[in-house]
Amino acid sequence: QVQLVESGGGLVQAGGSLRLSCAASGLTFSNFHMGWFRQAPGKEREFVAAINWGGASTYYADSVKGRFTISRDNAKNTVYLQMNSLKPEDMAVYYCAAKRFGVNWNPKARTYDYWGQGTQVTVSS
Repeated sequence: QVQLVESGGGLVQAGGSLRLSCAASGLTFSNFHMGWFRQAPGKEREFVAAINWGGASTYYADSVKGRFTISRDNAKNTVYLQMNSLKPEDMAVYYCAAKRFGVNWNPKARTYDYWGQGTQVTVSS
């Protein structure tokens, strides 16, 4: 059974930092591209960042470029999202997602195979 478990969310002041983690189990992690999405109340789930199976390619939403960094450790079956210079508009539930390698992959589309339950990020102004 595939599980993606996010952690690291919480309350932070604007301008602060958080590091999210997503631990994967039940799959061969290095066979999957990974992504982070977020959903604010009343809004659709939106793309934040993605990283390919080997970590060589990364993708970011324009709204987070230069502030967020996605990385992965295939030995630990974990993907990370380092979030710096947080803004109130970054407040949302953050989800990690996994897409099997070898299938057409649009990093920004919500067509991933597996999703986590999400972790809340709250940014106070």
